[in-house]
Amino acid sequence: MRKMAVLLSGSGRTLDNFHERITAGTLRAEIQVVISNVAGALGLAKAERYGYPAFYAQENDEINRILAGYDVDLIALAGYLKLYTPPPSLRRAVLNIHPALIPSFCGAGYYGHHVHEAVKARGCTVSGCTVHFANECYDQGPIVLQHCVALEDSDTPDDIAARVFAVECETYPEAINLVDAKGVDYFWERVKA
Repeated sequence: MRKMAVLLSGSGRTLDNFHERITAGTLRAEIQVVISNVAGALGLAKAERYGYPAFYAQENDEINRILAGYDVDLIALAGYLKLYTPPPSLRRAVLNIHPALIPSFCGAGYYGHHVHEAVKARGCTVSGCTVHFANECYDQGPIVLQHCVALEDSDTPDDIAARVFAVECETYPEAINLVDAKGVDYFWERVKA
């Protein structure tokens, strides 16, 4: 059972998904704390409604001071739109989900709708999502799980976003369960730099 902190910047749709799956017993995790770098983020209000401790903190040091007060062994970035540097004890335990199939459409500047617009502009016939461990470079940490979705020529960036988010809702919890089953080190050790 993973003890998670959730970091978010927006509406908390991924938090909703985690909460529903934990309640249903299909996600082997407990949310210990939710932190947002955006004051008044809807995700913070949702966290409070679900009964999770919820905090606003803009800087890494502030976030890490809050985390020090909780028993956390995994940090899930859930639409968190800043590069995050965890405390040394959690350096290899930060998961992120990216709305494309890494190594395509990733790195600095590729987040949210920018990704789906780029996928559409390139004429891709598939897209998807990637759950990976985060490190000091955007979208460069070891991959845990990827799922693909087929695209239609008529799909708009909004259509692509909806297709990808639907698969994200399945993939992120599945990836957390994989980390719980195999351990964090498994994923870092299988990648050859």
